Amino acid sequence: MSADREATGTDRPIRVLLADDQHLVRTGFRVILEVEDDIEVVGEAADGERAASMARALTPDVVLMDVEMPGVDGLEATRRITAEQDAPGGPAVLILTTFDRDDYLFAALQAGASGFLLKNGTPEALIEAIRVLARGDGLLAPEITRRVIATFARPGGTGGPMASPEAALGDLTPREREVLVLVAGGASNAEIAGALHLGEATVKTHVSRVLAKLGLRDRVQAVVFAYEHGVVRPGG
Repeated sequence: MSADREATGTDRPIRVLLADDQHLVRTGFRVILEVEDDIEVVGEAADGERAASMARALTPDVVLMDVEMPGVDGLEATRRITAEQDAPGGPAVLILTTFDRDDYLFAALQAGASGFLLKNGTPEALIEAIRVLARGDGLLAPEITRRVIATFARPGGTGGPMASPEAALGDLTPREREVLVLVAGGASNAEIAGALHLGEATVKTHVSRVLAKLGLRDRVQAVVFAYEHGVVRPGG
């Protein structure tokens, strides 16, 4: 298997659905993405209703989702797409957001989005984000991670619990709790492996078990859960 196909774990390209109400924006994304031989744009939607229906029909690996669209917006479309996933392997939603719209960010977290990217980012950041989500990892831009931590760590912060914290945390082994702390700090599997002197395959297994026990979709929700329930705290 070539390095270009590692994201999906197959010899096919990453299938991407574009959802944005501006035709020029969608065209720009398509131009950026289709020069990559491991990414294929399989469809375009100008509103959330169409995005949700196309996600069902086309089964993309990643949906690139704008928030403000006519009719059904990107947040509701994300809820519909993620609610229809009976098992892992459904489309991952990558939200395009702006730094000053916390309400969008937190609503998208609760809707089940797996990644967030600032609209003023680079084409390289967009391409890498798509590959990260296609591998099954969640992604938060560093600026957004800081905002999530600052808000969710406050008592009474935005967003409700994603699982019953007492019961779920009690099910974690000491090693799994260590892994959760490192995930919450933004560490990659390779970085966790180095910190805990484990193989990356072992770390991946631990991360999967942590997500399953806590009832979380991906690493993005694990970050939120850890800060929201006091597993880790800003600066600590």
